Amino acid sequence: MGQNKELNPEELTTEWNDSYLFNSTGDALEKLETLKKGSKEINQTFRQEFEKLSGSVLLDYLETEKEFSKSIDVLYIYAYTQLTKNVNEQFFNSLLAESQDLVTEHKKSSAFAAVKLTSLNKEEWDQLFSEDPGLEPYRAYLEANYMRFMEHRPVNEAQAVRLAEIENKRMKLETEALSRITNEVTMAGGITLENGEEFQVNSQSYNTLLSTDQSRENRKRCYDKRFYHLIDESSSMASLYSEKSRLDDLAARELKYADSYESSLYNFYLTKKQVDDMNAVFKERKDVFEEYNEFRRTKLGLEKLRPYDLMLQLTGQPAKSSKSYTYTDAVQEVQKSYSGMDPLFNEIFLKMVTGDFIDVYPDPENGKQPGGYCYGLCALKSPALIFMNYNGIISDQKTLTHELGHGINDYLMGNSVDYLYCSGQIYEMEVPSTFNEELFVDYIIENSDKETAVAVLAQHIGEYQNYFTRQPMITEFEYKAHQLCAEKGKASGAELNALWTALSKEYRSESIEYYAEDSAEWTYINHIFLTNNYYTFNYAISKAITLALFKQYKEKPETFNKNYIVYLSAGSTMPPEEKLKKYFGIEINRQLFEDAVDIVKLRIRELSMLEKQTEPK
Repeated sequence: MGQNKELNPEELTTEWNDSYLFNSTGDALEKLETLKKGSKEINQTFRQEFEKLSGSVLLDYLETEKEFSKSIDVLYIYAYTQLTKNVNEQFFNSLLAESQDLVTEHKKSSAFAAVKLTSLNKEEWDQLFSEDPGLEPYRAYLEANYMRFMEHRPVNEAQAVRLAEIENKRMKLETEALSRITNEVTMAGGITLENGEEFQVNSQSYNTLLSTDQSRENRKRCYDKRFYHLIDESSSMASLYSEKSRLDDLAARELKYADSYESSLYNFYLTKKQVDDMNAVFKERKDVFEEYNEFRRTKLGLEKLRPYDLMLQLTGQPAKSSKSYTYTDAVQEVQKSYSGMDPLFNEIFLKMVTGDFIDVYPDPENGKQPGGYCYGLCALKSPALIFMNYNGIISDQKTLTHELGHGINDYLMGNSVDYLYCSGQIYEMEVPSTFNEELFVDYIIENSDKETAVAVLAQHIGEYQNYFTRQPMITEFEYKAHQLCAEKGKASGAELNALWTALSKEYRSESIEYYAEDSAEWTYINHIFLTNNYYTFNYAISKAITLALFKQYKEKPETFNKNYIVYLSAGSTMPPEEKLKKYFGIEINRQLFEDAVDIVKLRIRELSMLEKQTEPK
């Protein structure tokens, strides 16, 4: 493993160059028009043939659809990624809207196929497979996308068209929500710092100040500014969310689900009991973090922790509290953390960090969206596009390796399995990113000075608290907010704020003194407004799986690496739990979550031991 090629810092790139997607905006518009015609041609070619469907016709349809889907994928990614660079860019706003409309129109024009393929019984499927052996490689895809949905299918084309129209409205609402979050919700306005400096509070500056500023008064002013600003924004965001909730449940009930929660769980291959067990464990054992909270309180020399004390980097001496990690340093540290992994990790890593695939730095004043994401480019068998807002704090380093985990997974899938299998359920897609975080933290603990190790491990345990309390809570909020909207027709900002606060009390620590007023934190959480509902509890499931995987990695690294590469490369060629059990013997049940909390306890104990080593003798 030591022979891995090292990064040359001079080759590092920090902005996207997506000319390999389209040379110009004109080329993108031309492709859009070509795809519109292509969708009509697919309808004209296959509609009649599907009336007497044969194995060879189905194979031809699947391969035609696959090529069409690849092209839509590239166009959509081009529009979406460019818009997130500047949510106010009208051309890409329009292109994304037209791409969404294209997806919708194609769902309408291909509705005949969806209706037919979800209506076939086992004998009819067996007949099709027997007629053309070329269908066999697509069996798992057909099972996942059609065969298993026989009870939840559009009964006719009219219903399929109606569902496509609802989905289009949901996509448009998501785009509007992300724009509002960027331009309004996270732009809290100005404060005056203790030194008299004027400071603008936005999504990036907020996180940086609360993570690095030793002045508790400054942190309080910044926190307060956003806290009350979010409350002011809650009414308009509640109106948008109420409409989203209505459409979510409307689409689900069209397909005979009780609501969008049941629909999401079915799509995730998860049961309500699995999620309920997870939530129960994390609520029952939330006190595991009390020792960590007490550690933080003591380290900061405070009588009581307040919300604006929870993000501050614990770097020991005040002079070091604002330590900034350059992007180059972070990338080099991340590379070193992969030293025990299969060499493929390093190869893919180098492609991404030196090939114009990562857009690194924030630019909120010019419309760059907050947060980070990774968009796979399996259609082109290319490295993924990674979006960041890197500010040089500890959490940014973790975000970098997190998104690189997604990128490595996407690249392995894109170059190992058919395009149609380059996907997976959210929680399994989050495993490589959360696993990367464990690699990074372990590397820092073993190779850095003790003070840095304490700071990084403390921040990491804070993220465990986020993964195992806040993320499941967000999903519970979505579920109950949907119920509230269904009962009342529309929820107000005040009602959603009260709901958020009531739920947070079930998960949060009593050792932290929160504000008496109802919080409107939900307003800036992008995931709440995604068309992919109930996203965030997947983070908790993935982290629990990751901790089980990391234990195997530490015990038998060679065996683990062999299985892990195959696991990441397999995509959706088999159901997620089957894949997890086959390669690692792991099951998603209550014991998995109990074991995860036990590992958190060990990490907290490790933090205490590290701290003792840093104390002067």
